[in-house]
Amino acid sequence: MSGSKLPVGVCPDMCPAAERAQRERERRLHRFEVAKGWPGDPPRADPQRTVKEYNRPAAGKPRPPPSQLRPPSVLLATVRYLASEVAESPDAPLAEVASFVADRLRAVRLDLALQSAGDAEAAVVLEAALATLLAVVARLPPVEAHGPVDPVLLQTQVQESFGSLRRCYAKSTGPHPRQAAFQGLFLLYNLGSVEALHEVLQLPAALRACPPLRTALAIDSAFREGNTARLFRLLRTLPYLQSCAVQGHVGHARRVALARLARALSTPKGQTLPLDFMVHLLALDGPHEAQDLCQAHGLPLDGEERVVFLRGCYTEKGLPPAGSCNVLVGSKLQGRTLEEVVMAEEDEACSDLPSPPAL
Repeated sequence: MSGSKLPVGVCPDMCPAAERAQRERERRLHRFEVAKGWPGDPPRADPQRTVKEYNRPAAGKPRPPPSQLRPPSVLLATVRYLASEVAESPDAPLAEVASFVADRLRAVRLDLALQSAGDAEAAVVLEAALATLLAVVARLPPVEAHGPVDPVLLQTQVQESFGSLRRCYAKSTGPHPRQAAFQGLFLLYNLGSVEALHEVLQLPAALRACPPLRTALAIDSAFREGNTARLFRLLRTLPYLQSCAVQGHVGHARRVALARLARALSTPKGQTLPLDFMVHLLALDGPHEAQDLCQAHGLPLDGEERVVFLRGCYTEKGLPPAGSCNVLVGSKLQGRTLEEVVMAEEDEACSDLPSPPAL
């Protein structure tokens, strides 16, 4: 993202005019990009809503000219638009939103890589893009995972985004005010990964001592040890963006905890446990989610308030239920917009968390 041979982007729009006109002619506009109220056919592109789409660079093809590349300031404005307008679209299916946003953010990263940009301004763009992608992916309900979006492709794009950002950090002396928060996000997204933990432990000691990264290390430790009470206690304290990053591991952690309870409490005649206890221990969204979790693992219920741990009943079939995660994720927005979270999460990560837990 730097170097004297690379051009400097000068395109002032979220989508270059030439691409906008071509996609209009070829009827390749997404409905998020069509001018509102346009009665004619073919649909007319709205310059204020059309966003450059991702096109894989072809081997041997010349680099795009500066007029086709958006400078960092325009790229950041594009990310803000995707977070504030597209990601918050009230009537659009979440899978459609995720697919559109992921593709346009991929184009943002490519534009940045093809031009000369300072490491500091590049990091700001990559941070905002990654935060937006984490949020839209986390909002996908489980049923959407097999719909119009490919969950494996989304996961790959998140990992590629982390890679781009962490390489930007590594090649620059900074300062990067959000680095501790985003290095913590990397560990939370890859919770339990030996490689991710090793990479984080190679960071400077001063960076690892920052509250967001210390908390992420503590969560990773509790996850590895199977310390359910500590793990979910820490997960409750996380801000919204960190909660989005770790959400994919919540179902597995709950399954591990339930399996341990089954081994410890199951008897031939059955031993009961209040569902309210499970709701508190596993940070579930309520008794109904606790009932669903137990029934998904073959555990019978005693009325609507207790689960029965009967020897030989516990089973694991398929992936663990993802749950709605309102307590652990959704409720933490607390009235803020996604754009506010995307651009200011690092301040909240340092001010809202309790004292960092000892490792």
